[in-house]
Amino acid sequence: MWVWLPQRVVACRIAPGWGIGGAIGSGQRSLDPMVTDAEARVLSAIDDGRTVELLTELVRVPSVTGSDAESDLQHRCRALLDGSGLETDAWRIDLDELSADPEFPGTEVERTEAYGIVGTTTGEGVPALILQGHVDVVPIGDLDKWEGSDPFGATIRGGILHGRGACDMKGGLAAILVAVEALRTAGIELARPLAVHTVVSEEDGGLGAFATMRRGHRGDVAVIPEPTSGKVVVANAGALTFRLTVHGRAAHGSVRHEGVSAVNALYPLLAAIDALEERRNRTPDALFADLACPYPISIGVVRAGDWASSVPDRLTAEGRMGVIVDEDPDVARAALVEAIADACARDPWLRERPATVEWVGGQFASGRLPSAHPLLDEVQSAVADATGRARPVPGGAPWGSDLRLYTGIGGIPSLHFGPGEVKHAHAPREQVPVADVLDVARSLALLALRRCGVHSTG
Repeated sequence: MWVWLPQRVVACRIAPGWGIGGAIGSGQRSLDPMVTDAEARVLSAIDDGRTVELLTELVRVPSVTGSDAESDLQHRCRALLDGSGLETDAWRIDLDELSADPEFPGTEVERTEAYGIVGTTTGEGVPALILQGHVDVVPIGDLDKWEGSDPFGATIRGGILHGRGACDMKGGLAAILVAVEALRTAGIELARPLAVHTVVSEEDGGLGAFATMRRGHRGDVAVIPEPTSGKVVVANAGALTFRLTVHGRAAHGSVRHEGVSAVNALYPLLAAIDALEERRNRTPDALFADLACPYPISIGVVRAGDWASSVPDRLTAEGRMGVIVDEDPDVARAALVEAIADACARDPWLRERPATVEWVGGQFASGRLPSAHPLLDEVQSAVADATGRARPVPGGAPWGSDLRLYTGIGGIPSLHFGPGEVKHAHAPREQVPVADVLDVARSLALLALRRCGVHSTG
């Protein structure tokens, strides 16, 4: 028969060995809350050494978005899910079909192949919980900034693992895989299905999550363990990639005043962008009140000229525009186009040769968990009971993510809770505390038990 636990509650005091030779955590920590015997077994099954081993393995795969290694890591994730007893749906994504979809989220890099992986435990009905993680990482940037460290070396110093993708988001991906393994190790059979989605291309638009939604995979709720700096992130700003094209007039550099530099012509546009950013951040949503600039607009790439001694007659600048939470992305686009047009109208040179704005690459809408949805309380309780610490506070994040595809196209209430601090994501010597990964793994395992229930044949 099907029985929902908890049916017998025991007072458990769990002191897992988080020290690992003194390198991780601050010694043993106790768990005082009342948990069921099934929950106690699963929490005890999360092994420190196995967590470090798996996190190291993931980081050492150089799965830069769009690379062959991105696909390689997807195949490895499938093998890990198979090994944990999940039934897997693995498919080659039809890139041409998806790119022709009117809701295609865009990409930043070229791909020749991509794979989707979904693992599901047995049980009745649709999954009660989805745990989702992306396998791709951004490029390493300037190698010298890594101060002699191998970006994919996964070295541990003082309980912190360093490597590209450690924070964003292989720490969270490892937490998912460790939690699922612990359920099997503890001999737990869930009453309702738990689903794990591993996806590609989150960093450059969300192609993998989009493909998974188009594949038809759904669930009651989803948790995406991106780095949240100890908060539960219930709302994301969006992010739109744009390209400005600015025209100048070429001349020999020795008589530069005979020409008009496209670089100089960019300056009034930068001032207009700064003013627009200031206006859009005056009254942020309360969830974003602790952020200095929830909806930034930045220029990331500038290209101009083709000869050092020539005045450049063309410049392109690519950047990122933050989308206000709950704002239609088209409204955000219109705001930037209008700001650029106004700046051009005020400038003697640009008035006759206005800059153009194109929308290229990833296009992230904003997203949020519906107000008062019980998932927030469930995650907060799981974190507190699994770690023995205070319930994490809810907040918003200024970065875009796959959340908007799950809440939007999928209609799946979703939030973020994951290891690490976002300030380390995409940065040189990217890092994540291993203790954070363990905390999140335990929290996700507890949440899975409580959301999915336990099948008992007794």
